[in-house]
Amino acid sequence: MKKVLCFGEALIDFLNVGTTCQGPLTLPEFRQYPGGAPANAAVAVAQLGGQACFAGQVGQDPFGEFLADALTQYGVDTRFLLKHPKAKTALAFVLLDENGDRSFSFHRHHTADVVLEKHQVNEQWFSGETILHICSNTLTTEGIADCTKHIVASARQAGNLISFDVNLRHNLWASGQADRQLVNALVEQANLVKFSRDELEYLAEGQTDAYLKHCLNARCQLLLVTDGANRIDYYTPSHQGSIQPPSVKAVDTTAGGDAFIGGVLYGLSCLTDNQNIFTQPTELESLLLFASHCGAYAVTQPGAFPALPDLASVQAQLRAHGHSLTAFNPALFRSQV
Repeated sequence: MKKVLCFGEALIDFLNVGTTCQGPLTLPEFRQYPGGAPANAAVAVAQLGGQACFAGQVGQDPFGEFLADALTQYGVDTRFLLKHPKAKTALAFVLLDENGDRSFSFHRHHTADVVLEKHQVNEQWFSGETILHICSNTLTTEGIADCTKHIVASARQAGNLISFDVNLRHNLWASGQADRQLVNALVEQANLVKFSRDELEYLAEGQTDAYLKHCLNARCQLLLVTDGANRIDYYTPSHQGSIQPPSVKAVDTTAGGDAFIGGVLYGLSCLTDNQNIFTQPTELESLLLFASHCGAYAVTQPGAFPALPDLASVQAQLRAHGHSLTAFNPALFRSQV
């Protein structure tokens, strides 16, 4: 089984769980959850039984200690988690609407995750058979963007497969909009890229077909386009297709995309040859259907880490939606599915 190394931010999600009245005021109530897209992906892999590592930096403060402990409790290897003696741990306040869809307010100015420097990167991150997974939130300032580019170059040199969940958060960028050129440069370096439909349209600037073709002519071997509860489209150099995620009642969509990509990464980590699945539509669609059930399960639960399913929960959901587990290639998950 390959190591899945998730690099980026681990932060505190303060999730709005209701209100309380005190005097003339209606006071929002927030519950502290561990989160951050790459950290969520690492937990998603570990929950399914994969070998997940997290690399990044938190503050040497109570929030950072909470995150380190939470990652460990969920089975993630934290030997590459750094703690900054002065910079604080990043925070995000998550507001939910009546459909469980979320909006974010970030407190992430000069926090520990964005002041990580290239000299802190350890070559052991990329040792052995490794899949590197990253997101765009480590491109939002010049320093952490340079560090991210260094990490991707090191992973490529080591022969790692590179996964990129675009995961744009425009309000983290100084201009109020993500830098298309910078994000697209990283897209072109990745083997696997996940976009939401909105992210794809933003990065493609109205030229979606040409953009997808350009990506596949670069290093991209699998492009995934999600659209909430709607169909998931996929593209490889040899074929394209789509799958329909299961219908569920969403409670909190915070970790849905991270659970989905975690399911994909887990499946790839179990394979002896990742390249084969990119050319085999049946096996690829089996993996994507499995991953879509990981995402669907996560949105029925509140929070991030606690919402991510273990393998037994995904199997139960597959059965509940009428899927025979024998339809999923046993070799794909080393006879675990």
